[in-house]
Amino acid sequence: MDVYNMLSVVQQKLLLQYLPGVGASTFWKLMERSPSALGVLNTSPESLADLLNEEARQLLREFQHEADNSRLAKLMAADLEWCENNNIEILDTDHEYYPELLREIKRPPPVLYVAGDARLLSFPQIAVVGSRNPTPSGRGSAFDFSRELAASGFVVTSGLALGVDSAAHQGALAAQGKTIAVLGTGIDQVYPQRNKQMADQIVQTGGALVSEFPLGTTALPANFPQRNRVISGLSYGVLVVEAAPRSGSLITARYAIQQNREIFAIPGSIHNPLAKGCHQLIREGAKLVDDAKDIVDELQHFLRLQWQQLDLDKVADEPQQSEIVATEEESIILEQLGYESTPIDEIAERTELPVGDVMACLLTLELKGLVANVGTGYMRLKHSSVPDLSFHAN
Repeated sequence: MDVYNMLSVVQQKLLLQYLPGVGASTFWKLMERSPSALGVLNTSPESLADLLNEEARQLLREFQHEADNSRLAKLMAADLEWCENNNIEILDTDHEYYPELLREIKRPPPVLYVAGDARLLSFPQIAVVGSRNPTPSGRGSAFDFSRELAASGFVVTSGLALGVDSAAHQGALAAQGKTIAVLGTGIDQVYPQRNKQMADQIVQTGGALVSEFPLGTTALPANFPQRNRVISGLSYGVLVVEAAPRSGSLITARYAIQQNREIFAIPGSIHNPLAKGCHQLIREGAKLVDDAKDIVDELQHFLRLQWQQLDLDKVADEPQQSEIVATEEESIILEQLGYESTPIDEIAERTELPVGDVMACLLTLELKGLVANVGTGYMRLKHSSVPDLSFHAN
């Protein structure tokens, strides 16, 4: 039918995911039957009986016969309009903002709905997960670790749940850093509702909300393990703060192991039931940590490489210039740097700039040969003080 040829690739994938019972696993099995989503949409429903239930096959038949007047097409049109009106980006696996780390996992989400800055999904991330009912100590650890991780330049990723997840997002926000919340519902169904204000704050401060589920998807128990694999898939490492032996946090850790991510766990009292999951992970090879610096030291190499790649991509898109040029923020940072090592948090305090912005600027300045990272902090290089250095505002 001609209408098929008018569908974008993203729309084709959305239509498949609207079919009842088609999650990421079934989607990729369907794609094994055809070289494209369009091919699947054109396939006889009867030949897909082993993958699609009767309701899904009926909806597919209806779409093949009625096209724009079908329930699938009307649902997609309404959802696309809602996303446009609410500034929601839809990324498929071929989109430039679809994160490479997530693309590499087994059966990645075919489509992501993103509220906020979609580019943030490709920034270096640490997942922080744990109990929904943590002890006061566990909640404090989640907050403190996340604040320091964000202050070191990492994006803190979690699931917006009560307890450890909420404390992790709050810690990142307290450091004026960035945080990503991965939802187990549709992007229009924030759960739990009491975290709606936090979700809004995450987006307003340059973070992002992410979901692989169609609009209107409610908080079904089966969705949260799927959500957990995305949390770990986006991240270089997963920190488990407090977890019972049978908990969603350990599911996240299991996914992280499968995805070849680093696992970190905070030990606790042998009398605390919520420490048993962490102790189990440590026995199985997770790295015991009692300070966020342990994680930063372990993953700093990935942090630097990722920021450098992001900055190189940015430079590649900009017109080439014959002179070294610093932005307004970079010039402010240079003015506060001497020829001795200065820690990042001290630079942020001197400049009154968010730590994440300071980290990004320092890495750009390093690429330009104006500063050097000497391990304990950054120092200005001799030639960066030349008087003809030009500055321009962003």
